[in-house]
Amino acid sequence: MFKLFFSPGTVALASHITLAETGADYEAIRVDFAAGEQMKPDYLAINPKGRVPSLITDQGILTETPAILLYLAQSYPEANLAPLSDVFQLARLQSFTSYLCSTVHVNHAHRRRGSRWATEETSFEDMRRKVTENMADCFALIQTEMFEGPWVMGNDYSVADPYLFTVGRWLEGDDVDIKDYPKIAEHSARMTERPAVQRALAEQAG
Repeated sequence: MFKLFFSPGTVALASHITLAETGADYEAIRVDFAAGEQMKPDYLAINPKGRVPSLITDQGILTETPAILLYLAQSYPEANLAPLSDVFQLARLQSFTSYLCSTVHVNHAHRRRGSRWATEETSFEDMRRKVTENMADCFALIQTEMFEGPWVMGNDYSVADPYLFTVGRWLEGDDVDIKDYPKIAEHSARMTERPAVQRALAEQAG
């Protein structure tokens, strides 16, 4: 059985949804960020980065969302969560998830995590001012150049979809209106109809 460590509102939701999509047995374990559990010895022994998600497998522990998503897709090929037989299409999927990880997530993190990049409060405020613009630019690019529809990769649902859905849920807090990106808004609504999404959201709320 897998063990997935998560905190509500974080990127861990993408891995949580994907686990539910695979049909695998898993236990979802909440890490209380408000209580600082992510920096306590017990959790740091699982993930020294002090972040989520962390996935405990029979072979060891995985961290980082793109790695976990691809691992689950490859481990459960019958779930059809990635174009595993097409090297180029698989690379395109990884290009998309890499963009969410290395650019979009980082832009979002500048709102509350400025201390990762600077030490002066004036620097933090400057970073916060740029978040809305940067996130809006990212989603404009995703809608016009990267999103095929009805799912990220076209007609086939993939691990890119729960990832986009998760990051899209941050837009309101970043003062970006998802309705300005109708393809993304429609995708988000479509995602909420999936049983795996409903299950993951319920488990995170509980």
